[in-house]
Amino acid sequence: MGLVLGPALRHVADTTALIWVQTENPGTVEVLGCSARTFEVQGFHFALVLVTGLDPDSVTEYEVRVDGRTAWPLEDPEFAKFPPSVIRTRGPAGAERVRAIFGSCRYPKTDDKKLEAKLKLDALDCYAGRMAGLPIDEWPDAAIMLGDQLYADELPPDEQRRVADRRVRRNKRGRRPPDEVVSFGEYERLYRHSWGDPEIRWLMSTVPTAMIFDDHDIRDDWNTSAPWRAEMAKVPWWRERIKAGLASYWVYQHLGNLSPEDLAGDQDVQRLLAADGDTWPILAELAERADREVDSHKGVRFSYRWELGRTRLIMIDSRNGRILEHGERMMIGDEEFTWVESNAEEHPDRYDHLMLATSVPWLMPPAIGDLESLNEHAADLPGRRGRFAEKIRQEVDFEHWPAFRKSFVRLAQMITRIANHPRGPATISVLSGDVHHSYAARAQLEGVEPDGATVHQLVCSPVHNYVPLFIKPAFMLGWTRPAAALTRWWLRRRGLPSPPMRWANVCGPLFGNTIATLEIHGRKAVVIFEQPRGTSALAEVGRVSLNAH
Repeated sequence: MGLVLGPALRHVADTTALIWVQTENPGTVEVLGCSARTFEVQGFHFALVLVTGLDPDSVTEYEVRVDGRTAWPLEDPEFAKFPPSVIRTRGPAGAERVRAIFGSCRYPKTDDKKLEAKLKLDALDCYAGRMAGLPIDEWPDAAIMLGDQLYADELPPDEQRRVADRRVRRNKRGRRPPDEVVSFGEYERLYRHSWGDPEIRWLMSTVPTAMIFDDHDIRDDWNTSAPWRAEMAKVPWWRERIKAGLASYWVYQHLGNLSPEDLAGDQDVQRLLAADGDTWPILAELAERADREVDSHKGVRFSYRWELGRTRLIMIDSRNGRILEHGERMMIGDEEFTWVESNAEEHPDRYDHLMLATSVPWLMPPAIGDLESLNEHAADLPGRRGRFAEKIRQEVDFEHWPAFRKSFVRLAQMITRIANHPRGPATISVLSGDVHHSYAARAQLEGVEPDGATVHQLVCSPVHNYVPLFIKPAFMLGWTRPAAALTRWWLRRRGLPSPPMRWANVCGPLFGNTIATLEIHGRKAVVIFEQPRGTSALAEVGRVSLNAH
């Protein structure tokens, strides 16, 4: 008996922690005297162990046992350089200190030398290498992964060969893509590829990890617009693909995002954990319900909330939650947005910092953000002009928050209310990825008092991927004042009101593999951007105080 993947340390509170594993066979998984039976999905086996009885503000070394045998730590020389895995709980003593790393767009390591030279060093691998030599109190309290942990439509070379060979052997060439995954089993291999290397596996075993998907976890441009969904619905393999993608995301990523209270109150979780035999029918139904739009509503909510001492994290599903088919584009439906507002605005006097995490940026370079709003307006026009604007929307990825203007403004209004609370947080940060460059932008929202919370958009992307040639000049131009003035004039000429805020870049744009760290001490906060300079070395390339107006 052994582990295929994991252990992955997920949600951690004062006295509890969740440990996720994938095992070779069915069995009972035990961590620190707490146990859980595995559940099966198409012959693969998983367990989520709720560890209870921990002391607040404690550090506890742990091992994983499967059916009584030690399965972690591994007796493998590749893991010998890493310290033991630990669970660090939060409590009163550490409530005002948080160190959270974040980033997105992590392509897995490959054996292709030419591709590796293009991708360069993995920033998260380098962070893990450096972290292994640091004292435990300098380790991050959370890792926030903001999408594109998998590239289901851009497979690593060895996986691409395997998939193509499988299509030929099973005589499904033409009915399934030769270079993309479709089934749950093919997704399982991708997760093993992405999470299996020693640095990532060890880091995930000891740093509580919050996750959300973005388009490449399913497919490039996923849920860009209603026409995109209509086109994909005609593809013969798409229905199987979306079920496998959402079901595997739910198992590998979403389960561990939930707190023990959320798990206990989630009917889908309880139904799956109580099931005997293969749970695929339950997951397939859940995935179809998650993808379906009914009365501007999605059947599964992937957004969630974490409390990190006096810092609150609200993860917003800005990809699957989109409403596209009812004549009015929304980044998330009204019901889910109400949930976000309720959780973000609940007792703002009880936290000092608010992190709103969304895979795609809220504040883009100003000129590009205006172009996205203009494109949305044009795409709603009838006839040829609307179809042409829709084609542009898909071709150049006009799908960030400004391309869903109603939601873009509503998020600004919510942030304004929180920023003005007399006993509210000191800083509000929107954490994002997706756009293959990193930056910090400071926002000034209409109606926010001078002593209100400071507001920033913080973007870190990619963690490990190349930057296309057009990205650098396009985004450099997008931040310039002349370009912003031109697009703002164009916005007014089309009768669209200016956004209820102004923003300016205060760090970046930074290009290349990057990992960002948000460091919080009391009501002070700073963001640090670092890039690899060696296999266990990172160099600081940007730093911004988040308290400055």
